Amino acid sequence: MADEPLPRVGIVGLGRMGLPMARRLAAAGVTIAGCDTDSAAVAAARAAGIGIAATPADLARSSDLVLILVGSESQVAAALLADDGVLAGDHPGSIVAICSTVAPSFVTGLADRCAGRGVDLLDAPLARGEQAARDGSLLVYAGGDAAVLARCRPALDVLAEHVFLLGGLGAGQAAKAVNNMLLWACMTASVEGLELGEALGVDREALRAALGFGSGANWALTTRADERPAFWAEKDLAIVRAEAAAAGLTLPVCEAVDSAIRAFKRARGLPSPPLDC
Repeated sequence: MADEPLPRVGIVGLGRMGLPMARRLAAAGVTIAGCDTDSAAVAAARAAGIGIAATPADLARSSDLVLILVGSESQVAAALLADDGVLAGDHPGSIVAICSTVAPSFVTGLADRCAGRGVDLLDAPLARGEQAARDGSLLVYAGGDAAVLARCRPALDVLAEHVFLLGGLGAGQAAKAVNNMLLWACMTASVEGLELGEALGVDREALRAALGFGSGANWALTTRADERPAFWAEKDLAIVRAEAAAAGLTLPVCEAVDSAIRAFKRARGLPSPPLDC
């Protein structure tokens, strides 16, 4: 990996994850540009000194590696496959990494379209959230060819503390789906546990701190995930349920978590995402 040159990187999606990642890459000396359909995101990126391309196709023309960081499968498809999408501007030998959380089957369905353009596709969803994007401690669940991943590592190592190659295309998204299932299960169980403790007369914060040292400790509890909007939870669980159904599996705990997360959000008036995955 040390012999791999720094790629020119383009980021499609300059939101809460994409912009801090772009800033880190720029600070590390990586040639970086981005694009976004949201004018406020574009303005914030320009203010941070990030170059802006008019379209994903324009971005791809000047990039060796394009990271797609949008919210849903329909947005990924538009960013990649539209007339002004990444594949309209990408060049043979370039790499597209799908960093969005989408279904494993969706990623594998893109392989032929990319191969037809001579473009290498990498499955590379991210975990650990916005703070990790800012401080460079992201976790990457990768799926694809090891040699393609190796070409991405000089850029990914600026952004991530851990990068795991878990198999072929779709394996990274499979791992992210499992991660998300466990995340929301832990969060809803932690919320119920803290509520039970309070009902029994235990101070909520004292209990949270003490539980962090026990066998019930989990990331959602210790990082206070229950105090954040959990915006993508229903989408994450929809992916899990659909992929499980396709594999012929029943996941009763996942079904219970889906109901629990919806109740959690209703009680707090929290918004839900579009469910096109």
